[in-house]
Amino acid sequence: MPVMSAIEGAFCRSGPWRSFARRSVLPWALDGHRLAGDVLEIGGGSGAMAAGVARDYPDVRLTVTDVDEAMVASARERLARFTNVEVTVADVTGLPFETARFDAVTSYLMLHHVIDWIDALAEIARVLKPGGVLIGYDLTDTRLARGIHRADGSPHRIIAPDELADGLAVTGLTQITIQPSWRSHLMRFQAHRPSTD
Repeated sequence: MPVMSAIEGAFCRSGPWRSFARRSVLPWALDGHRLAGDVLEIGGGSGAMAAGVARDYPDVRLTVTDVDEAMVASARERLARFTNVEVTVADVTGLPFETARFDAVTSYLMLHHVIDWIDALAEIARVLKPGGVLIGYDLTDTRLARGIHRADGSPHRIIAPDELADGLAVTGLTQITIQPSWRSHLMRFQAHRPSTD
């Protein structure tokens, strides 16, 4: 799985993004859902969202992953003060976790980096406990999103909302909600692993 472009990496490590992510993006992405138990953040980048989760939900046991070793190193440094956080290198298309381990999986603006995103969704469904929830947001397939990613040269597979809904359903997730936002350039989503498979 590819790593971020230099431009995206610099953006994710920037102070303004970290502050905006914690104060504004995280509450919007969670859409009122209260995290509890074991939570996995896939593609956690430099740890901006994870820092907000660790601070706002101190009882959560948070595992943060990214395929990019530079991002993992940055996240480890940023999140070292939180005793409830573990950061590790992992590819979302082949997660190194046992089946039905997590109460929630979060994905913040990263799924479009995964070329084999159906494989990623299948892995997310696998590691969710029965009754567990996937929560996140991502870019939608718009001319603006495609143009930005072509310009910076980052590998991507931007997904349309109906494609995402179909992919979530194919992997066995249910109670799927997808809400377009910001003039349809973003989509917020939730899906659940059924309580009994």
